[in-house]
Amino acid sequence: MTSKLCELRKINNRVVAKYVKRSEGTVSKWRNNKRQPSVHELNKIAELLREDIRNLLYKSDWSKSKAPTYLEFKQQVKEDNG
Repeated sequence: MTSKLCELRKINNRVVAKYVKRSEGTVSKWRNNKRQPSVHELNKIAELLREDIRNLLYKSDWSKSKAPTYLEFKQQVKEDNG
């Protein structure tokens, strides 16, 4: 759950916590990206907010990642097993 969405919609941790049967502290950690809810919990929150589940996630940008791509890593594994 992104903090920006919560601020825009004035979403209260207590309400979300009660709905998903978790503590306010846990919901706070989700909002601050310290922990992540399960897929089931995320789906319940999306349902409560009537929001597309993708809007509750932080956007991914891998354009500057130094990690190998799947194909690069697959080739490395193949070479290692040679």
